[in-house]
Amino acid sequence: MTGTPDSAPRPTSPRDRSAALPVVTMIGGGQLARMTHQAAIALGQTLRVLAGAPSEPAALVTSDLVLGSHTDLVALREAAVGSSAFTFDHEHVPTEHLETLVAEGVNVQPPPRALVYAQDKLAMRRKLREMGAPVPPFAEVTWAGDVEKFADEHGWPVVIKAIRGGYDGRGVWMPEDADEAEGIVAEQLDKGVPLMVEQKVPMRRELSAMVARSPFGQGAAWPVVQTVQRNGQLAVAIAPAPSLAPEVAEQASSLALRLAAELGVVGAFAVELFETENGEIVVNELAMRPHNSGHWTMDGARTSQFEQHLRAVLDYPLGDTSPLAPATVTANVLGAEHAPEMSMDERVHHLFARMPDAKVHLYSKGERPARKIGHVNVVGGPGSVDDPQYVADLRERAERAAHWLSHAEWTDGWNEHTGETK
Repeated sequence: MTGTPDSAPRPTSPRDRSAALPVVTMIGGGQLARMTHQAAIALGQTLRVLAGAPSEPAALVTSDLVLGSHTDLVALREAAVGSSAFTFDHEHVPTEHLETLVAEGVNVQPPPRALVYAQDKLAMRRKLREMGAPVPPFAEVTWAGDVEKFADEHGWPVVIKAIRGGYDGRGVWMPEDADEAEGIVAEQLDKGVPLMVEQKVPMRRELSAMVARSPFGQGAAWPVVQTVQRNGQLAVAIAPAPSLAPEVAEQASSLALRLAAELGVVGAFAVELFETENGEIVVNELAMRPHNSGHWTMDGARTSQFEQHLRAVLDYPLGDTSPLAPATVTANVLGAEHAPEMSMDERVHHLFARMPDAKVHLYSKGERPARKIGHVNVVGGPGSVDDPQYVADLRERAERAAHWLSHAEWTDGWNEHTGETK
C-alpha cells in the first residue's frame, strides 16, 4: 500500500541529483546494516558503516568503514562527512549527539525528535497516549512501592521494563507478585537502570505493522504480519498474518502510517502490536529502522524493507510493497546451546539439497546460544493464508530449515545421507 500526500509540488532536494550516486551513513555494524548494504549495491549507492569492530557483520562487507563507538561524537562526525543521509541499524545513539549533528547540517533520518520515541519507552508511552493511540496502562517506577501501587490499581500480572536499551527480551521482567517485583526493582535501580511498569495485555497473538515514510510525506505499508516470540525473542514471522480480520489489518496499517506522520518518522518503521483476546490492537513497541519482522520482504515482497529504507531516507519515491505470494514465513536461525561439529557451509549444502526453495540469509556471526546468526525465508506456493493447514505446512518447513542450520539436526528425523526419515 503506497500513497503520496495531496500537497504542493515536490520540493527540490538539497542534494544535486546530477552528482555522483549518494553515500548513506548507517550507524551500527550489525546484520541490519549488512542487509541494507546489499540493497545499496543494487541501487549503485555506497553504504558507509560506523562499526565498533572490523569483525561486525556489516564491517565485513562494506568498503566504506569507520571504526568507532556510536556514543562518540567525534566518530559520528567522521562517519557523517560527505553523506547524503545519516541513519541507523539500532536506536542507541545519544539524542544530544544527534541534535548536534542536525545543527551542523547533517541529514539525520529519522530525526532525533522522532527517534527519541523508539529510544525511551516511557516517553513513547506518554506520547502515544497523548496522540490517542491504544496503549496499556503504565507508570514510571522510582521505587518498589510504585509497582505494588500500580498492581493494586490495575491488577496482576504486570510487566516491568527498562526505559532505555532493552531488546530481544532483555530489560523486561514479569514478576508473579509484589515480593518478586520488589527484588527486581531494587536490583535494577541500584544499577542505575530507569524503570517503568505496565499492565500485561491478555493477548491472542503479536502482530507487526511495517511501514515506511519519506521526508516528502509519502507513506507505504506492507501487509501486517504475525510474530511468534520465544523467550522474548522473535523466532518466526508469518506474512501476512493468518486469518486477520480485514478491518483489524486496515486499522493496524493506518495506525502505523498515522504514527509515522505525526511523530515525523523517516525510513522504515515497525509498530509492534498485541492483538487482544477480543480482537482489539494495542501498541507494544516502536522501531524506527529495518526490523526483524520485515525480513520476509527480502524474498516475499516487490520491495524489501532495506531498499525501502534507503529510498525513504534519500527522499526517493517509495517502492511497491505488494507480496509476491499468498504467504511468506521467516524463521530466525538462533545459535544452539552447543555449536554443531558440522560446519555451517556443510549445513547450507545439505539444506539446499533437501529444500532448494529455502532462501538463506546468514550474518557472518559467531555461533553462541540464542544469538541471531541468520534467518530463512520460505515463500509459499498457491494457497491461502487463511487456510490453517497451508500456513502450518509453510511454517513447519521454515522452522525445520532454521533448526537444521542451528543444530545440524532435522526436526522430522530425516537423514541427509540416506534420504530416509527415522
